[in-house]
Order: sequence, then structure tokens, then C-alpha cells
Amino acid sequence: MEYLEAFTNAIKGTAQWTWKSVLFEVPWYINYFWGLIAISLLVWLLEIIFPWRKEQRIFRKDFWLDTFYMFFNFFLFAIVISGFYTILQVLFKDFGITAKSLAIIDIEAWPMWGQFLIFFVILDFVQWFTHILLHKYEFLWRFHEVHHSVKEMGFAAHLRYHWMENILYKPLKTFGVMILGGFEPEQAYIVHFFAIAIGHFNHSNIRITWGPLKYILNNPVMHLYHHAYDLPEGKYGVNFGISLSLWDYIFKTNYIPEAEGKIRLGYPGDERLPKHFFGQVVHGFKKKKRE
Repeated sequence: MEYLEAFTNAIKGTAQWTWKSVLFEVPWYINYFWGLIAISLLVWLLEIIFPWRKEQRIFRKDFWLDTFYMFFNFFLFAIVISGFYTILQVLFKDFGITAKSLAIIDIEAWPMWGQFLIFFVILDFVQWFTHILLHKYEFLWRFHEVHHSVKEMGFAAHLRYHWMENILYKPLKTFGVMILGGFEPEQAYIVHFFAIAIGHFNHSNIRITWGPLKYILNNPVMHLYHHAYDLPEGKYGVNFGISLSLWDYIFKTNYIPEAEGKIRLGYPGDERLPKHFFGQVVHGFKKKKRE
């Protein structure tokens, strides 16, 4: 009964919080629903005013599919999965596993800027490493194919991904928090919104590299080649950075041959991926050989 109650309470709580966000009944700075919409509209407006690939339509290929994915992955699926993660937390507690028991760094006494920095860097590295796993291992790549089926890049492509990626990313991100003693800065929402914004920019139809900061921050030119159909020989992927590009430069997975932006996107065999949402939801569970 304890697990069932935790499961239902988590789902109800997440659903209620999401609905309150829609109704503007939560503080604006943690209103992720309208925050996502505001960031999306801003980046989309910049795409319209300063298009990199000028021949690309405003409502590009799969625009509405990707827009639906944004809300499905960030909110609808988050409501469902919240119950399962709560059960895991209860199980850990029953076995005596707590965030403090796994902590290797205690940042609570650090100045605020230091807390932000280490929190952001560690979580970004965990996601970068997870991203590599999605490309390296066949059984994970089958799910990640959904994200790489994008044929025209735009801001909403950022959140087109298979729901199974949440199953992998969320526990590993949680582990990243746990090694910090389970501590999240009070203003962690700043990191959240920054990650959404930089992710939207990375997938946008805007040519920007951030100047000298390109060795630190990911950018649309760099990430475009992550989605390239034709990869360097012997590579299973390049430019794995999420918000930060520095991991790719440190570990030599960076690759930017030119910056014209007129390259074929996708992967060999992507024509066999279902074109509609419901087909993509179940994609990846059937074993096949990667071409």
C-alpha cells in the first residue's frame, strides 16, 4: 500500500502542479509550462527574422509533430513517469540508500555562484556521457533514432525524442544530484531555463557560434553536424554536447568541417522510421541491425 500511495500521490501532485502552471497559479520563475512557450516563441521569432537556411519554410517539415513532442515529453509523460520515480525513491529509502550516503561533494556551504557552476557542470557532463551511450550502443540507438529522424532543423526539434530517453536520462541526472548530496541550488530554475534556451538555439535555423565562447557553449553550427547523415569514417557520432561544447573539445569528439549549413540530415535507414507520433512511440523495441 505504501508504494501504491506514493505512486498515485506523485502522479496527482505532478498533474496538479502542471495544471496550476497553465493557470498562472505558480510563481512565474518556476512556471516551466509558460516558460517553455516564451522561450520557444522567442527563438522561433529569431529564426524567422534571421534565418540561416533561407529556403527553409517558417513551418518547416514536421514542425507540428516536434511541437507536440515538446509538450508530451516535458509535461504529459513527466506526469506518468513521476509515480515510478517516487517508488524508486521509496525503495532506496527502505534499503537505507540516501542522497547523503552517495555524496562526494558538499556544496551547500559554497557561495551561490559556485553552487550554480558545479551543479550545472556536473549535470551537463552526465547528460553528455548519457548522449554518447545513446549513440554507441545499438539497443539505445534504436530509441535515439527518433530524435535523429529530423530532416529540417528548428527549435522544436530539441525536444523530439523517444520517451525511453527519459527513462535513461532522468535516473542518471538524479545520480548527478545525489553525488552532490542531493543538493540543488534554490535558484536551480535558472539552470533549467538556460538549458532549454541553449537547446532550442542549438537546434534552431540560426547561424550563431557565440564567438570565443564556442569552445564552452554548444551552438547551432556545431550541433547541426551532430545530426549529419554522413559522419566521419569510423565515427558513431560527433559533437555530443548538450549545453556545453567543452566536453567534445576535451575528449576529441568535436567535428565542424564548414559552416554553410547545407547538409543532409538523418541517418542511413531513416526512411523506415514511422512518420507519425504513435508509430514512433513504439519504435525501438524491435531488434534490427544498424546500417
